[in-house]
Amino acid sequence: MKYLVNDCTDACRNMAFDAFCLESLPLDEPVFCLWRNSPSVIIGLNQNAYTEVDLNYLKANGIALARRVTGGGAVYHDLNNLNYTITGRSEDLDRDCPGYLTLIADALRSLGVPAELTGRNDILVDGRKCSGYAKRVYKDRLMVHGTLMFDVDLAAMTAALSAPGSKFSSKGIASVRSKVANLKDYLPRFDGVLAFRDALHDILADGDSEVPVSPAQQALIEQEAESRYRNWEWIYGRSPDAAFRTSHKFACGTVEAGFDLSHGRIVSIRFGGDFIGSLPAEALEERLSGCRFELEAIISALKAAERDIRVSDCFDGLTEEDLAWLITRNSQN
Repeated sequence: MKYLVNDCTDACRNMAFDAFCLESLPLDEPVFCLWRNSPSVIIGLNQNAYTEVDLNYLKANGIALARRVTGGGAVYHDLNNLNYTITGRSEDLDRDCPGYLTLIADALRSLGVPAELTGRNDILVDGRKCSGYAKRVYKDRLMVHGTLMFDVDLAAMTAALSAPGSKFSSKGIASVRSKVANLKDYLPRFDGVLAFRDALHDILADGDSEVPVSPAQQALIEQEAESRYRNWEWIYGRSPDAAFRTSHKFACGTVEAGFDLSHGRIVSIRFGGDFIGSLPAEALEERLSGCRFELEAIISALKAAERDIRVSDCFDGLTEEDLAWLITRNSQN
């Protein structure tokens, strides 16, 4: 099978590269690409960024967040995870998608890994997940892409994909948490993920040739990465509606915030609790309607309300920063 070379490890740029393969790459026959990302979490097209990942953990550990063009669950990538993409024309999705996946499973088996496909979207080894995949159709074209966990940091993966704290319910598609396996345990002869990549590449390519990506095409990919895949509206704004509740005990008493989000913005918010304050908080609630669900945006909106009412008027001793922290305490980005 012909192949593409993509040595970039930037998650947003690689999401743009996959979309280019699906929508714009000239295709006469299927092509594949093996690629990696620096530490990052990739959420599915229909997922809620706020409920799928621990955004505080990502920020504290320099882990990127990106959204892909395919559905499915959130996945953690690092440089010891190998990703694959297979793109081709398709008139029969039911036939071609399993066929593409069989290529990956067969290649793993030829390396000595007892890989098996499941009925959903996993490749298993000894009953444990080593790969998750997703697919997307564009006109008469099909893309299948997925992960191959070689030596992924499982502790970081678990922490990044564990959204903590607030009690909330989401209309997004929740990720399926499965027991996982690193392929290095089955491939001791490889001294690292790059050796594994090269061996897998040789099996899939089987002597076929590279499909070059021209400088003009590379420029288009980078332009799309900047305009779409690094864009707040794409990563956060596409998040499905969610209902959140959070609370904290301050010096003034316990303050509770219940709020609805739609496409990354606060639709409505209500404050409750046993706190002490001089004025009711309705004016602050109105001020936050339509605000981006971001710490700095909420602080700015609350400070803009000062001409009418201050946070400390409603919550004795609290600052705008205190209240914004409460609202975003488990989902800061």
